[in-house]
Amino acid sequence: MNSKLIAIDMDGTLLNSKNKISERNISAIKKATDLGVKIVLCTGRIFTSALYYSNALELSTPIIACNGAYIAEKDKSKIIYANPISLECTKEVLNLAEQEGMYYHFYDDSKFYARELTKTVENYYRWNIDKDDKDRLNITIIDNPLETVEREKTNVYKFVFVEDDGEKLQKFRNKLSDIKGIEVSSSWWNNMEIMNKGVSKGNALNVLCDLLDIDSENVMAIGDNENDIPMLKFAGTGVAMGNGEEIVKENADFVTDTNEEDGVAKAIEKFII
Repeated sequence: MNSKLIAIDMDGTLLNSKNKISERNISAIKKATDLGVKIVLCTGRIFTSALYYSNALELSTPIIACNGAYIAEKDKSKIIYANPISLECTKEVLNLAEQEGMYYHFYDDSKFYARELTKTVENYYRWNIDKDDKDRLNITIIDNPLETVEREKTNVYKFVFVEDDGEKLQKFRNKLSDIKGIEVSSSWWNNMEIMNKGVSKGNALNVLCDLLDIDSENVMAIGDNENDIPMLKFAGTGVAMGNGEEIVKENADFVTDTNEEDGVAKAIEKFII
């Protein structure tokens, strides 16, 4: 296989349960980079968070963030692609979320908006504690989300809904199907993510590969969850993590080890190094 680009998901894939990148993963990525292979982080996370890990890996490639709704050079000197949810759809999603009593947060390229201070949001505050200013997330607790997005003309790239009650989450997902103009996916067992219609990691990877003049056959993609399936299908070689959802494994060409057992490194070693 002649891979020129590897797209790597972060949570559940590149990162272990402690949100760390293992030494073996770091080593394999460096070796692949030295061979001329482009490494692209392709994540559902906000751009600022992805940038921190990109810098840690000393990558120079653009970053695909917000599940593919936003692609930019690391220094933001060039925004390659941006596809926010329309204001009309944003309002519909917010109204439905409030009616159903769902916890949610949403973000643009650099600001994290939350309706209330929950355990989930506290985790993001903890992230900021030992980070430099440039790596900290801009977290804003808002009383009136509708008023905020209208006043600030916020580009909402992604909503995240978190709910441990699977039945409640599925019922809410069913109701979201009545809203036209949005894309619904998931990156964890208890969450649901909303983007603009047509947004996916696969579409974003397609946009970036067109820009870099790289054919999909020369792409390897590695992921673990539902939101990774479009990029695994786009890539010439789709790799599912051992800890990934069964549906992801069914849509992959190869299943590597888990994120706790250097699955990313093992895939790179097998197909690239």
